[in-house]
Amino acid sequence: MLKAKTTTPATTRPVVFRKALIKWFSAHGRDYPWRRTCEPYAILISEVMLQQTQIATVLGRGFYTRFLETFPDIDSLAVADDEQLLKAWEGLGYYRRVRMLRETARTIITLHHGKFPIDLADLINLPGVGRYTAGALRSFAFNLPAAVVDGNVARVFSRLMNFSEPVDEPSGQKQLWEWAEALADPQHPRIYNSALMELGQRICRPGVPDCLACPVAKFCLTHQPELLPVKRQKTAITEVNEHALWLRDQSGRLLLHRESSKRRQGLWKLPTREAAQISSLPCLDQHRYAITRYQVTLRVHDATSVRENFQLAADEAWHDIDQVLALAMPSPFRRVIERLLEEN
Repeated sequence: MLKAKTTTPATTRPVVFRKALIKWFSAHGRDYPWRRTCEPYAILISEVMLQQTQIATVLGRGFYTRFLETFPDIDSLAVADDEQLLKAWEGLGYYRRVRMLRETARTIITLHHGKFPIDLADLINLPGVGRYTAGALRSFAFNLPAAVVDGNVARVFSRLMNFSEPVDEPSGQKQLWEWAEALADPQHPRIYNSALMELGQRICRPGVPDCLACPVAKFCLTHQPELLPVKRQKTAITEVNEHALWLRDQSGRLLLHRESSKRRQGLWKLPTREAAQISSLPCLDQHRYAITRYQVTLRVHDATSVRENFQLAADEAWHDIDQVLALAMPSPFRRVIERLLEEN
């Protein structure tokens, strides 16, 4: 979409820019549960959940509400055991996030007497809290001046400033944060940052933006917003095959394996073996899923015929069926287990 190039970038008229954005948000901003509170704990949970998960998923599947019901404050989170913690986070993936949340809770109790710090440097020093999350806490929880740059804000600024350098390179990030700090609202940080982020979510969206509905279009320097932001070349997707076993003992119990890898540590799943060991067994189910730069084809093989000679590996255990679905599991394995339990 071609637009007339303006000679007044937002950084030369920051007050006018902020007022236009806040006016739009006051009339059109959406109502999210984390916008109904100034409680820093609830805001921290929402920010960490939304780092790598869409709003529709967090809200539509009840993750946010359910987590706060399970762990209503930092005290309850700080003493949570792994099983309870992972179960509450199940389906959101990137399980390191929830473990870091627990570490954050413990640090706040230990170093800050159970109260969230307000100073930016103290917030950044919390486990798992970076520059963006610290700024979000300062503005959304305490209504204090703070710059924020997430994916939505990066897209907005790259188009407003016609910035063609990769936004995910250090030099690009440095420039985006400089603009964010120059435009940060010292008087209305909570509503301004909410407005800026929502502009990227709804109007200055990926692909072709809705420029006609943009409240700050007159500040936008780009002629071709659909080409921005620029990002460094993506890592090629690697195809991976994963072979899992479906094995129940004579009592009907199901064999599961508890993960020790960093990504899924503590989660239960079907035991896996090398393809050469089990690919000749009948395939009961197949499921494809993506994880970071991998496209995985999960094949589940019926191991009933080799049950008598089967050797359990480390961290494998039998589970009663009525207990299986209560365990924390990676989503792809939960889906195939639920399907196979219905069929068998």
